[in-house]
Amino acid sequence: MALTLGQIAQRLGGEVVGDATLEVAGLAPLDQAQPHQLAFIANPKYLSQVDTTQAGAVLIAPGDLEKLASRAGRTFIVTANPYAYFARVAQLFIDLAAPKTPAGVHPSAVVDPSARVAASAVIGPHVVIEASAVVGEDVRLDANVTIGRGTRIGEGSHLYPNVTVYHGCNIGARAIVHAGAVIGSDGFGFAPDFVGEGDERTGSWVKIPQVGGVTIGADVEIGANTTIDRGAMADTTIEACVKIDNLVQIGHNCKIGAYTVIAGCAGIAGSTTIGRHCMIGGAVGIAGHVTLADYVIVTAKSGVSKSLLKPGIYTSAFPAVDHAQWNKSAALMRNLDKLRERIKVLETTLAQQGGEG
Repeated sequence: MALTLGQIAQRLGGEVVGDATLEVAGLAPLDQAQPHQLAFIANPKYLSQVDTTQAGAVLIAPGDLEKLASRAGRTFIVTANPYAYFARVAQLFIDLAAPKTPAGVHPSAVVDPSARVAASAVIGPHVVIEASAVVGEDVRLDANVTIGRGTRIGEGSHLYPNVTVYHGCNIGARAIVHAGAVIGSDGFGFAPDFVGEGDERTGSWVKIPQVGGVTIGADVEIGANTTIDRGAMADTTIEACVKIDNLVQIGHNCKIGAYTVIAGCAGIAGSTTIGRHCMIGGAVGIAGHVTLADYVIVTAKSGVSKSLLKPGIYTSAFPAVDHAQWNKSAALMRNLDKLRERIKVLETTLAQQGGEG
């Protein structure tokens, strides 16, 4: 399963400085790598570890290579972004090691006669593909995946076990959807129909039919047990190359711009628009009907209740502090209204005294 540095550079680019015939069979951190492994350096503060690493070769940026005191006996692949290059090399090794599953439909799968499934697709055990669905070339559907009627799965996509994609959804090429994710379930839409007050109140919530779908662009990755609701009328839209972590909730009619990343346990209420290249931290809560501009970063556990129309970093959560310090701060916050009223009285008194003088 080894590759020479020359083979790696031929596939991924970069310049080999040293022995291009050197073979590597894996990847490891600088301080743990062995002679048969490739390491990388993305932070200049770790440059000193290059002198002591046992790695067969190191991925390094041109500027960092120039800073080394010595290159004697060392081999490098020089690339502008060693971290991203490292990720691509890891993909190469995974592709080499992964067993190749032959194309075809497992005997236990249920495929509606009107569905179109590419001959190159891999359809696993107990998969259900409903009427008029389209499954593209080289798609892989693992065990117990359900594809609703009229849904389209783009070429090269991989849906892991127990993924459910409801009817009328579109998933673009090369999507990765991890186990247990649900795409296209009903948005949370109910109209109140109540009369009276208190114990005399009667009526109920009336469900609003969710007749839109979900449209997902190319190269999107969706984490395990994440849910993306279908639109009430228009589609919920996830643009190209969005990366969504595990346990994320995206409400109906949201629009997530291309290249945005969303960390685990974030919750995004309906009809919210998030721009391109945004970063949404873990456990962030975003209210409905707000807009986030391109290049907005929201730090972990923040609550967003209004639109953020300028690029930048936004925080609203308190970081963890000493318990006693938090109690003092909380006591001050509880008394802010009283303090404000006292200030208003003082301001009024001073203004009156100034007028009398």
